[in-house]
Amino acid sequence: MSDKASPAATGVLISGGLDSSILLAHLLQQRRCVQPIYVRCHLAWEETERAWLARFLQAVARPTLAPLVTLDLPLADVYGVHWSTTGGAVPGADTPDEAVYLPGRNALLLIKAVLWCQLQGVGELALAPLGSNPFPDATDEFFATYEKALNLATASSLRITRPFGTMSKQQVMELGRGAPLELTFSCIHPQQGWHCGACNKCAERQHAFHSAGLPDPTRYASPPSNS
Repeated sequence: MSDKASPAATGVLISGGLDSSILLAHLLQQRRCVQPIYVRCHLAWEETERAWLARFLQAVARPTLAPLVTLDLPLADVYGVHWSTTGGAVPGADTPDEAVYLPGRNALLLIKAVLWCQLQGVGELALAPLGSNPFPDATDEFFATYEKALNLATASSLRITRPFGTMSKQQVMELGRGAPLELTFSCIHPQQGWHCGACNKCAERQHAFHSAGLPDPTRYASPPSNS
């Protein structure tokens, strides 16, 4: 963007998955000016993820939605030979949440997205962790401390907000009724551009639709385990 974004705009850290996509659509429904931000870490699934995100943003486009900003933050030198960078030995559908934990992911994503917002005059950055998120970089203490540190570092007053921070997955899915959820993408082992149907995140996605009583419009390369 050549000019600074409007201070009234809300930045949304978006991956294209269910939660962040529903958050973006919800803010648009509230007639908020929204600036979507994608941080590209060069992980194994991101090329497919970004293609689906472009489709979702096109489907929800309106004058208050700014063009997607993509920030590069390669992490292969940090994570090394790991399933997230190689695409091999991906955690399967029967693995616990801890199997897909990427150390410091929120801290890494936020530092670049926050700095971009501060430089562009965006006063709020929203992201979509749920109340059930079990990881240490998704706690109230982490976000409060990190927000303070980043603002001290740049003499700024940006707010990091989590509108879904006290909500369950089922509540978020209910909020997303009517949004083009068929254009969201949650898979960490995509097959020819589609959800694999067999990884940890695909299983989570299937459960999300089922628990909310919504038909799952997702095309899976392998039949869902609960079919």
